[in-house]
Amino acid sequence: MSARVTLEYWRDGEWYVGRLHEIPGIFSQGKTLPELEANIRDAYRLTVEERPAVDHPVRSKKIAIPA
Repeated sequence: MSARVTLEYWRDGEWYVGRLHEIPGIFSQGKTLPELEANIRDAYRLTVEERPAVDHPVRSKKIAIPA
């Protein structure tokens, strides 16, 4: 099964740097745009598809950060 996500990317010197908009924490880089795309797919696979199963509930909470 494949998912469609948004790759946001920019140039940083000679590198393309990118992140997946819908999945916080997935970042990568590449010398070319196709290399960035391949690397971001690997980062997704390693982070989301191959993460170990957690035997306890994961919780989240919104907190305030002073400006």
